Amino acid sequence: MNNDILRFATAGSVDDGKSTLIGRLLYDSKSIFEDQLDAVERTSAARGEERANLALLTDGLRAEREQGITIDVAYRYFATPKRTFIIADTPGHVQYTRNMVTGASTSDLAVILVDARKGLQEQSRRHAFLASLLQVPHLVLAVNKMDLVDYSEERFEEIRREFSEFAAKLDTRDVTFVPISALHGDNVVTTSENMPWYKGSSLLHHLENVHIASDDNLVDARFPVQYVIRPQKSDDPELHDYRGYAGQVAGGVFRPGDEVVHLPSGYTSRVAKVVTADGELEEAFHPMSVTLLLEDDIDVSRGDMIARVNNRPESAQDVDAMVCWMTDSRKLTPRSRLLVKHTTRTAKVMVKGLYYRLDVNSLSRDQEAEHLELNEIGRVRLRSTQPLFVDEYARNRQTGGFILIDEATNTTVGAGMVVNAE
Repeated sequence: MNNDILRFATAGSVDDGKSTLIGRLLYDSKSIFEDQLDAVERTSAARGEERANLALLTDGLRAEREQGITIDVAYRYFATPKRTFIIADTPGHVQYTRNMVTGASTSDLAVILVDARKGLQEQSRRHAFLASLLQVPHLVLAVNKMDLVDYSEERFEEIRREFSEFAAKLDTRDVTFVPISALHGDNVVTTSENMPWYKGSSLLHHLENVHIASDDNLVDARFPVQYVIRPQKSDDPELHDYRGYAGQVAGGVFRPGDEVVHLPSGYTSRVAKVVTADGELEEAFHPMSVTLLLEDDIDVSRGDMIARVNNRPESAQDVDAMVCWMTDSRKLTPRSRLLVKHTTRTAKVMVKGLYYRLDVNSLSRDQEAEHLELNEIGRVRLRSTQPLFVDEYARNRQTGGFILIDEATNTTVGAGMVVNAE
């Protein structure tokens, strides 16, 4: 089994067939158990449906099953001989925009479904914009329900042209178009005989072969320290002075002998060893979790950063960012006080200003906006009580992303993407 993992999110308007598509992928790739299929068939029969409703494989909440919609982000896993997949099935309703942001923020690819009968909807454009805002490297526009338009090539081309014109305004690098019928399986796992005019690959074939190895930032070495390892007692004399720094590589490559700098102190040293539970490594890169040992004894703590001497992140207390507000318990307003969690560092922040609120349908900016409410996105300036070691989100999604936390309730109230810092 290949260890290559592709994380992808499904998005689109309500009833465009996202859950059915995922159910079809799971069913046709033989990634479900017989008892799961039996349960789906029984539920479908009880609802008077002629065939097994594969959407029920992903609709996990009772409210979702009763309403026939997706509410929460549902994660599903399946694998083929070529690749392992993690799917984030995101809801289509406008009031769950924050769930779409959650699902797409860690995805390598987004599959945006469009109903061939209805064409591009407001929510289709909204999700495409959010995918570009979240710097999802690859987009697939899956034109679904082709069986209901008699597998019309003209209808597919019409939707493809319309989306291409819209995508030209977005920061998208790779867009692929696939006509499918999730209900009948056309072009989902195998190519369809009903659409001989389509010369591309099936959706699963594209997912298996899309190139993602170059999407990670292997230039900017970033290692946020999560934990300092100091063995308490040991008979091994080598462990008496052992001091390791554990964390997940957030960018670049670390090798023994590399000259590195510790932030915030600015002290330099060299990497002595790169260690995991399985032994020493010759190199480590994102998203590997490792322990670094340095040649010099530097006071390093959780929340600090190890980087290259001549390639450092910005050390900033003032940060401009795009923020998606995720709660209806309060609004984001200037002078709001919150906690920011950025990589492994948590600090207090104050909202210094709200530049504008973004209309994700028209892409217009409301510069008169005085606050952000649930699911709204805007550009803000934050002032932190201590320096944050950040990169622009467009350069590094790990060191460019953060969450905002309500101090009183300790709940996540916003997700942000760094635009610039100083």
